[in-house]
Amino acid sequence: MTVYTFSEARQKLAAVLEEAKRVGGVRIKRRDGSEFQISPSKPLRSALDVEGIPLDLTTAEIIDAVREVRER
Repeated sequence: MTVYTFSEARQKLAAVLEEAKRVGGVRIKRRDGSEFQISPSKPLRSALDVEGIPLDLTTAEIIDAVREVRER
């Protein structure tokens, strides 16, 4: 994992972020010796974000099914 100084990382932040994305992470070291790791995060997904199921139904068939259920 590449280690950048704070000044280096600040001057070429876009390149540092691209490298972090490509290799999984980079480290930034400050003068006082503290180090920080930058790594790409996974996109947040909703629990309701699911793939649809191909049912091969027409719009009319779906509307008829909904009407039938509502009449019960």
